Amino acid sequence: MVSHRANRVAEEIKKEITQMLRDEIKDPRIGFVTVTGVEVSPDIRYAKVFVSILGGDEAKVQSMQALEKAKGFVRGELGKRMRLRYTPEVSFKFDPSIEHGAHIMKLLAEVKDTENEYE
Repeated sequence: MVSHRANRVAEEIKKEITQMLRDEIKDPRIGFVTVTGVEVSPDIRYAKVFVSILGGDEAKVQSMQALEKAKGFVRGELGKRMRLRYTPEVSFKFDPSIEHGAHIMKLLAEVKDTENEYE
Protein backbone atom coordinates (compact mmCIF):
# COMPACT_ATOMS: atom_id res chain seq x y z
CA MET A 1 0.00 0.00 0.00
CA VAL A 2 1.30 3.43 -0.96
CA SER A 3 1.43 6.01 1.81
CA HIS A 4 -0.28 9.37 1.76
CA ARG A 5 3.16 11.02 1.63
CA ALA A 6 4.15 8.98 -1.44
CA ASN A 7 0.93 10.08 -3.17
CA ARG A 8 1.65 13.74 -2.38
CA VAL A 9 5.22 13.41 -3.68
CA ALA A 10 3.94 11.69 -6.84
CA GLU A 11 1.53 14.56 -7.51
CA GLU A 12 4.26 17.14 -6.95
CA ILE A 13 6.61 15.25 -9.30
CA LYS A 14 3.86 15.13 -11.93
CA LYS A 15 3.31 18.89 -11.64
CA GLU A 16 7.03 19.70 -11.84
CA ILE A 17 7.77 17.41 -14.79
CA THR A 18 4.74 18.75 -16.68
CA GLN A 19 6.06 22.27 -16.18
CA MET A 20 9.57 21.21 -17.30
CA LEU A 21 8.22 19.60 -20.48
CA ARG A 22 6.15 22.68 -21.27
CA ASP A 23 8.72 25.38 -20.52
CA GLU A 24 12.27 24.09 -20.18
CA ILE A 25 13.06 20.94 -22.15
CA LYS A 26 13.62 22.18 -25.69
CA ASP A 27 14.54 18.93 -27.44
CA PRO A 28 12.84 19.04 -30.87
CA ARG A 29 12.27 15.27 -30.76
CA ILE A 30 9.80 15.69 -27.91
CA GLY A 31 6.42 16.11 -29.52
CA PHE A 32 3.07 16.51 -27.84
CA VAL A 33 3.76 14.70 -24.57
CA THR A 34 1.35 14.56 -21.63
CA VAL A 35 2.26 13.28 -18.18
CA THR A 36 -0.64 11.00 -17.26
CA GLY A 37 0.58 9.81 -13.88
CA VAL A 38 3.47 9.15 -11.54
CA GLU A 39 4.04 6.16 -9.28
CA VAL A 40 6.66 6.37 -6.56
CA SER A 41 8.08 3.52 -4.54
CA PRO A 42 7.14 3.46 -0.84
CA ASP A 43 10.61 4.73 0.10
CA ILE A 44 10.34 7.49 -2.57
CA ARG A 45 13.62 6.43 -4.19
CA TYR A 46 12.13 5.56 -7.58
CA ALA A 47 9.50 7.32 -9.69
CA LYS A 48 7.81 5.90 -12.78
CA VAL A 49 6.50 8.73 -14.92
CA PHE A 50 3.75 7.64 -17.31
CA VAL A 51 3.46 9.67 -20.51
CA SER A 52 1.05 9.71 -23.40
CA ILE A 53 2.39 10.85 -26.77
CA LEU A 54 0.23 12.17 -29.58
CA GLY A 55 1.39 11.25 -33.06
CA GLY A 56 2.51 8.30 -35.11
CA ASP A 57 4.81 5.47 -34.10
CA GLU A 58 7.92 7.37 -35.20
CA ALA A 59 6.94 10.39 -33.07
CA LYS A 60 6.43 8.11 -30.07
CA VAL A 61 9.83 6.46 -30.50
CA GLN A 62 11.58 9.83 -30.95
CA SER A 63 9.83 11.35 -27.92
CA MET A 64 10.64 8.37 -25.68
CA GLN A 65 14.31 8.51 -26.74
CA ALA A 66 14.45 12.24 -25.97
CA LEU A 67 12.79 11.70 -22.57
CA GLU A 68 15.31 8.97 -21.73
CA LYS A 69 18.11 11.35 -22.64
CA ALA A 70 16.57 14.09 -20.44
CA LYS A 71 16.28 11.87 -17.33
CA GLY A 72 19.38 13.31 -15.71
CA PHE A 73 18.22 16.88 -16.24
CA VAL A 74 14.74 16.05 -14.91
CA ARG A 75 16.14 14.37 -11.81
CA GLY A 76 18.51 17.27 -11.16
CA GLU A 77 15.71 19.80 -11.46
CA LEU A 78 13.46 17.76 -9.15
CA GLY A 79 16.30 17.77 -6.61
CA LYS A 80 16.51 21.56 -6.77
CA ARG A 81 12.75 22.16 -6.63
CA MET A 82 11.55 19.63 -4.07
CA ARG A 83 12.61 19.27 -0.46
CA LEU A 84 13.35 15.57 -0.26
CA ARG A 85 16.13 13.71 1.48
CA TYR A 86 16.71 11.66 -1.68
CA THR A 87 15.78 12.69 -5.19
CA PRO A 88 13.97 9.77 -6.82
CA GLU A 89 15.45 7.93 -9.79
CA VAL A 90 13.13 8.79 -12.70
CA SER A 91 12.04 6.40 -15.44
CA PHE A 92 9.62 7.21 -18.25
CA LYS A 93 6.99 4.68 -19.34
CA PHE A 94 4.64 4.96 -22.33
CA ASP A 95 0.96 5.05 -21.33
CA PRO A 96 -1.42 4.09 -24.16
CA SER A 97 -4.58 4.81 -22.12
CA ILE A 98 -5.46 8.16 -23.77
CA GLU A 99 -4.90 6.64 -27.21
CA HIS A 100 -7.06 3.67 -26.23
CA GLY A 101 -9.80 5.98 -24.92
CA ALA A 102 -9.81 7.96 -28.16
CA HIS A 103 -10.16 4.72 -30.13
CA ILE A 104 -13.14 3.64 -27.95
CA MET A 105 -14.79 7.05 -28.44
CA LYS A 106 -14.35 6.73 -32.22
CA LEU A 107 -15.93 3.27 -32.19
CA LEU A 108 -18.87 4.51 -30.10
CA ALA A 109 -19.41 7.40 -32.51
CA GLU A 110 -19.43 4.94 -35.43
CA VAL A 111 -22.01 2.77 -33.66
CA LYS A 112 -24.18 5.83 -32.98
CA ASP A 113 -23.96 6.91 -36.64
CA THR A 114 -24.93 3.40 -37.75
CA GLU A 115 -27.92 3.39 -35.37
CA ASN A 116 -29.06 6.77 -36.73
CA GLU A 117 -29.01 5.37 -40.27
CA TYR A 118 -31.46 2.59 -39.32
CA GLU A 119 -33.96 4.83 -37.55
